[in-house]
Amino acid sequence: MKALILFSFVCLTLTAQVVRSLRVEVLSSMLTADDGIGEWGFAAVVEADGHRILFDTGARPDTVLNNAKELGVDLANITDVVLSHHHSDHTGGLMTLRRAMLEKNPAALSEAWVGKGIFAARRSGQGKPLEFMANTKRDYEASGAKFVEFDHPVEVWSGIWLTGPVPRKYPERNWSGKTQIQTPEGWQEDTIPEDMSLVINTAQGLVVVSGCGHSGMVNTLEYARSAIRKAPIHAAIGGFHLYQLDDEKLRWTAGKLKEFGIGNFLGAHCTGIEAVYRIRELTGLDRKRCSVGAVGAVYDLNTGIDPGSIAR
Repeated sequence: MKALILFSFVCLTLTAQVVRSLRVEVLSSMLTADDGIGEWGFAAVVEADGHRILFDTGARPDTVLNNAKELGVDLANITDVVLSHHHSDHTGGLMTLRRAMLEKNPAALSEAWVGKGIFAARRSGQGKPLEFMANTKRDYEASGAKFVEFDHPVEVWSGIWLTGPVPRKYPERNWSGKTQIQTPEGWQEDTIPEDMSLVINTAQGLVVVSGCGHSGMVNTLEYARSAIRKAPIHAAIGGFHLYQLDDEKLRWTAGKLKEFGIGNFLGAHCTGIEAVYRIRELTGLDRKRCSVGAVGAVYDLNTGIDPGSIAR
């Protein structure tokens, strides 16, 4: 029986599409490694086996556009955008980038991959309609681009997956609770149900890129391992909304990361600076494998993390 299980695992490993080269560069976060502008937002360019993806678009309309120029990152030949969720600190730069790249390439940033629920009606705690995402959808589609919604894990490119909305197995409360969402049962607290992450399957393990991790960091990583491949988490990159966690919750999170075999951690945006240092300490990672994710920071599958001078 054990031999059969081992044989099945080996077959799955051999038949799964595996990415061999991977580079992730941060274009929006609070700190800047050497060049660029910091903000409360997140964006990164992901290049996997030559396929380039823009993951989130930052907060202010011009931040990612300016940082890309500053860092020498060409966005004009990127067709695909992944938006982790609806918050404007992850979607604010989409239309500026789409319009700027249109002049160079009509297909640039023309397909946006999103989780089901991103366009649901929302309102503030005071009842004011929140229309940013609806307006973005209208303008984006008017430019000749399109959105593609997912409600389940899907391999969108060879070895590159989207989790789709992540089940909330553990009670990780990683959202503010300040807004409401329209549901079939009426207005309810907005838990950001569409929140999703990008997962790259590599021979070393899974690399997960997250915008905010409103679904919960542990929920997201465990779901990636159960839905895509039960492999070690070779790297977790991006925002994970740990900055408000107390010591007890951080210890629990770090314990689960150790259980998942965490190899590298580049915590940007809402992860929080102190939380990154605590995770480093609690997981036993060193400075080369666990750093604050600043603008210009790079993770490379072959060479690891280059956090830039400010975070080194």
